[in-house]
Amino acid sequence: MNPSNSTRAVRKAVIPAAGLGTRFLPATKAMPKEMLPVVDRPAIQYVVQEAVDAGLQDVLMITGRSKRALEDHFDRVPALEHQLEESGKTALLREVEHASELGEIHYLRQADPKGLGHAVLRAKIHVGDEPFAVLLGDDLIDARDDLLTQMIEVQERTGGSVVALMEVDPEQISSYGCADVTVVEGDEYVRINGLVEKPAPEEAPSNLAIIGRYVLHPDVFEVLENTAPGRGGEIQLTDALQTLAGREGEGGGVYGVVFKGRRYDTGDKLSYLKANIILASEREDLGPELQEWLKDYTRSLPVSDEAALQTV
Repeated sequence: MNPSNSTRAVRKAVIPAAGLGTRFLPATKAMPKEMLPVVDRPAIQYVVQEAVDAGLQDVLMITGRSKRALEDHFDRVPALEHQLEESGKTALLREVEHASELGEIHYLRQADPKGLGHAVLRAKIHVGDEPFAVLLGDDLIDARDDLLTQMIEVQERTGGSVVALMEVDPEQISSYGCADVTVVEGDEYVRINGLVEKPAPEEAPSNLAIIGRYVLHPDVFEVLENTAPGRGGEIQLTDALQTLAGREGEGGGVYGVVFKGRRYDTGDKLSYLKANIILASEREDLGPELQEWLKDYTRSLPVSDEAALQTV
């Protein structure tokens, strides 16, 4: 524990959004992947909303070339607002205004794509000497699960850094950073002993994968500045966290919150489609009709040989 650090509240969120979105080409050739719609809002708005709901009104987006649409989305459009008001479309007007009133959103470019660690390092001047949250735009956490709030509480209690962990199929662990952990008796978090970036299943220390939420001590900046490029020639945030995990005292220690709630990976095509279907089917305006259609549609699908055998 580090009581001196607990007095510095987490106030700022950093959202890396400089990726090219190649997995969604050609859709992302001229549009940022973060602007792909999840039902009727761009994916990035869900992430910003999550930060604001956790009390983080100061949001810094790390962007790149061809990302101007992100700034435009969270800006006001007086002509559009006036047209909606004149047309009596008050519900749509409220939705449009809400996006531009979410919080204080700032933008900073990552000119060279040198990895997540480099993107986080770009936030050093804006963040300063205080703990901060990092939210990856590909991960959507259901609004009914307050993961980020829990992580902030753990950071304030421990004074270190905190990552979100989630159990995955051991065969899928090679797609994630993986954590070696020790249970902290009497607490709802774990102590992280070590981290491995995308290990082979047979070499993974656990099936606990790092997902895209972090609450970091500002000492991470000094570590990132001295972290050599790792896998893929990029500066890996995982490598910096590995260093912090071995430290004691001010800023030392890395802890994990094991998330058991609802998460949608919008960086993967299938998960992106699932997120749209799940979130739309749970809405009052779309859900009832969509659910009926889904039932009819699934009944019309051909039955697999395996399923047919199970019914015999």
